[in-house]
This record gives sequence, structure tokens and C-alpha cells, in this order.
Amino acid sequence: MTHKEFDKLLESLREPMVKTLQEWVRIPSLKEDAAENAPFGQPLRQMLDKTLADCRALGFEVKDYDGYAGDAKMGKGSDADALGILAHVDVVPVGDGWTREPFGAQIEGDLMYGRGTSDDKGPLAAALYAMVAVKKAGIPLKRKVTLIFGCDEESGMEDMKHYKKVATMPKTGFSPDASYPIINLEKGMVGIEITARVPEDGLRVLELNVGERRNVIPGKASALVEGDASLIEKVAGVSKQYGWPVEAKMENGAVRILATGINGHAAYPETARNAIGQLLITIKELGATGPIATLADAIGTDSYGESLGIKAEDKASGPLTCNLGIIRLKGDTLSAALDIRYPLLIAGERVRDIVDSHLPGFEVTQNSFKLPHYVPASSALVQGLLDAYHGVTGREKTTLSTGGGTYARMLEEGVAFGASFPEDPDVAHQADEHISIDKLMTSMKIFAHAIINLAGKEGLRDA
Repeated sequence: MTHKEFDKLLESLREPMVKTLQEWVRIPSLKEDAAENAPFGQPLRQMLDKTLADCRALGFEVKDYDGYAGDAKMGKGSDADALGILAHVDVVPVGDGWTREPFGAQIEGDLMYGRGTSDDKGPLAAALYAMVAVKKAGIPLKRKVTLIFGCDEESGMEDMKHYKKVATMPKTGFSPDASYPIINLEKGMVGIEITARVPEDGLRVLELNVGERRNVIPGKASALVEGDASLIEKVAGVSKQYGWPVEAKMENGAVRILATGINGHAAYPETARNAIGQLLITIKELGATGPIATLADAIGTDSYGESLGIKAEDKASGPLTCNLGIIRLKGDTLSAALDIRYPLLIAGERVRDIVDSHLPGFEVTQNSFKLPHYVPASSALVQGLLDAYHGVTGREKTTLSTGGGTYARMLEEGVAFGASFPEDPDVAHQADEHISIDKLMTSMKIFAHAIINLAGKEGLRDA
């Protein structure tokens, strides 16, 4: 088949791909309590069933792995030597600030809006239809291609851990869950829980319950504190002093304080502003003491761990990032969750102890730890993917690092490849998440050429 004929075939798949993505986005595939054959809840069971059915209808061999994940395969050969393409169907909570229906899959011009459009249902749809294109074109394959779709990428990747136990994970492949050109280095990750007792002196906080995931930067945060109308004026003064939108109002004889930041992904704090930090600093300025004041000083709105003593950076990875994503006050116990992502050349094993030494009065517990993941730029995998990217777009072939964690680290040799282009705004985990349909079509073409480069026996003809 010629390049021109293949391009025409890809374009014919635009409408069915868009229709499939709309149907997927309209399923609110949020994690819930486990049920029978639904380890991550019924909405994700529904989403997995839909994805399996769609892949089967498109002519692929499919399998359900106990509700944790599914896959679709084409070609012959061993599963271990297959080209793996790993994407996920779970999404993060909706959050605040939406101006469209989060699960409406509304199309406005070239953009489709909805939670999961860019992270990661849109890229999954592009990868699936890239396989459809290669299959329809009749291009012979020298190895199997396995599309794996999981249900727990956003909450710990228990799906892929289960997949590895009951199936054969490909050794090499990519995850279309980040950015182009290619990400061959993912920072290490440390998840930390901290708890402390709140003293009776100082400003009394009656209610503090913010955040849903530690890997999400909250865009709004509120607390109820003891006080009268005089506090409202003081809050206005703090807001003016720091240049933050912080408001206060009377509520049932107490004062409700609301801080408004900018919602975002914990891995990319440069695009966001943590509302919890704004709130803590405000409450401290009003007279809070103890652990609330400690957190305000040691973290506040600092996203790079400077006051925690963990600030670090290397040339390959960029800076360490630290997100205070959850905070709770229950009785006299304050608890919080930190998401820390550290560079390749840093000893991540020391992070917990350093944080502990900078948070007096807190009990500090490390509840998750992942080493950095790195694939050399010279590898055949990276070069084959970059050739596909450059061949379709004409753009520079280069590699990147990220603080984001993708399924790529579940592969012996895995990288993140697409589907966000360098000029695209970061909309993952944010309000009004969306994706460009035209660019999704470009991704479909890139993925198709990547499959041909890495799994095809022969390429396309020029004429």
C-alpha cells in the first residue's frame, strides 16, 4: 500500500474513532468500592466491558483479566516479544470549575470536552484505530501487537500488577499517556502520609477537609474556623498581602474561609497553584498554631520542597516536585498526603527521612515508593517511535523527561509517547479537559506508522 492510500484509509476512520471516544467519555469511569468481578467498582467494570466489546467488534482477539484490565491483540508471535501499547480507561475525579458537562463529550469546533478526553481515553482511541488501519491495510507483521487497557492507572496501577501475575507482559512498548516527541525518563515517586495532634491554643479550626487525590493540585480549599465578623476583614488583608483570591463569610456562627488556586496535575506545578497552601497560610496568619502553622511554613504554596529540605534538580530530569494534595481534620488529628516526584540522580530512599526531620510534631509514613524509569535514547524502540513522529509531523526528534508516571514503567523497556503536542496546554486532571480531534487524528497516524516501523515486516510504498 502507498503512503497516499494509507492516509486515505486513516482519514476514513475519523468518524468512527470520534464516535467511539464520545461513547467512552460518557461513561463516568471513576474508581469506586470493589464489587463482584469489579475490583475498582461498577463504573469501571462498565467501561472495561464497553472497551472490550468495541475492540472485539473491530476484529481483534480480546480478553478480560478479572476486571483489572483487558487487551486486544493482532498478529502472531510470543506475547513477551509483542509490541505493547498501554493505556488506561479510569479517570480522576471531576473537581471544580467546569463550564461544560464533564461526561458529556461535547464537541465545539475541533475540540471534544470531557473528563478523560486527553487522559487517557482519547489517546487509547487513537491507538486502537491505528491498529485498525494497519489491519485493514493488510500490512504483514513480524511480531504481535498487544493493546492493553487498565482500570487503575490513576490510583496505584494495581491493574498492571495483576496483569503481570496472570498474563505475559510485553518486554517493550509505549504508553500514549503523556507528550511528544517522546518521554524516556520518568521521575521517581514517593507517597507520604503525615499526621499530628492539633493543640487547643491558637485559632480553633472546626472543619478542614480538602482534596481527593494526592496527585491532583486542588484549585479550591475551604475551612470553617471559630470567630466573628472581624475575621472577614483580616482575611481580606491576607488576600491583599499575598495577592491570592481568599474570601471569608459568616456561616452558622463561625467563619468560612475559601481559597481559590489553580487546579492541576501534581507532576506539573508550574501550571497550577495549590489552594490548600493558600488556605494554610491564611489560617496561620489569623492565629492558627501547631501542625497547621508548621505545614504553612514547611510547604505552603512551595511546590519544589525547598522548606522541606528536599529541593533537588538534575539536568536530565528537571526539578523535584512536591504536592500537598489532601488534608483532613478529624477530631484533634490533622492528616495530609504528599506526592513527591524526584529526579533520576537523587537518592529517593532518603526523601522520607528528610521530610520527617523538617516536620516536628508529625508522624511521617512512606506508603508508596517508585524508582525512576529510564530507557536510553539510542534504543531501537525510541528510534522507531521518533522516526514515526518525525515522518508524520516533520518535527525534531528529541527526548524528554517527566514527573508524570505512566504505564511505561510497567514494561522492561517502555516509554511514554504522545498524545499531547509541545504547544498544547496541559489539561489533564483540570476543569474543561479537552482534546483536538485534528491532533488526535495526527496521533492515530503517528501510532500507525510506529506499529509499522516496530512490528511490520515491510513498510509503505512511496507511490
